[in-house]
This record gives sequence, C-alpha cells and structure tokens, in this order.
Amino acid sequence: MPLITLKALLTPPALARLTPEETFRLCPDPVCDVVYFSPSQTYGTGDLKVPVFQKDQAAGVPVCYCFAHKRADLERAAVTGTGQALEASIRAHVQAGRCGCEVNNPQGSCCLGNVVTVLRSLNRQERT
Repeated sequence: MPLITLKALLTPPALARLTPEETFRLCPDPVCDVVYFSPSQTYGTGDLKVPVFQKDQAAGVPVCYCFAHKRADLERAAVTGTGQALEASIRAHVQAGRCGCEVNNPQGSCCLGNVVTVLRSLNRQERT
C-alpha cells in the first residue's frame, strides 16, 4: 500500500497516529471494519475521509474515485447500455495520465478493475 494513500485519506486524528515506517495492507473483507493494517497498527472505516468501496455497498459509494463514478452510476449505465462507454472513458483518462488512484482510491491502486468487475456483474444480473 503506498504511504501516500494513507496520508491522503486518513482523517487528521488517524494521520497523527501513523507510523510511516510500517508497511500497510488493505483488508478488502466487507464484514471487517479494518481498512488498513500493519504489524502494529490498524485503521478502520471511521478513520478514513471517504467511504471504502470494498466495505460499503451503498449506491452513493464511489467505485471510481478519480472520476466520481458511484455504484449507482454504474447501475444506471448497465440498465441504459452505456457501461462500455463509461469504461472506455475511464480507460482514456487513465491512458492520458489523469488517474490519481494512489491518492484518491483507498486501495491505493487503479479503480478500473473494480469498475469492470461491477459492470460485468450488473450485466449478468440484467440478463437473468
């Protein structure tokens, strides 16, 4: 996990407890409140400035943090058939170097994989 991610997304009180020498990992388990952990520290969902896609299933939670595409936006795109265009738009931004996932996305890496996974899942649901 890039340290810049924690520095960007932890609340001020949580950031004040950060031990930057530690190596942190993300816990993606949706039933666990822990978001980041190291051998000696943990940070939960309440320690972040943003909701965490993997932890919060609400429609208003971002799936793409850089370009503000929420779960509800992807659901709408699946229903209207515009999911591929939305995905292509994000890909174009990433290729143009506009992605800032290391500071915007709690997982510290590109959100595009999450977007693709959600859209594919929604498309499968639409067909059934």
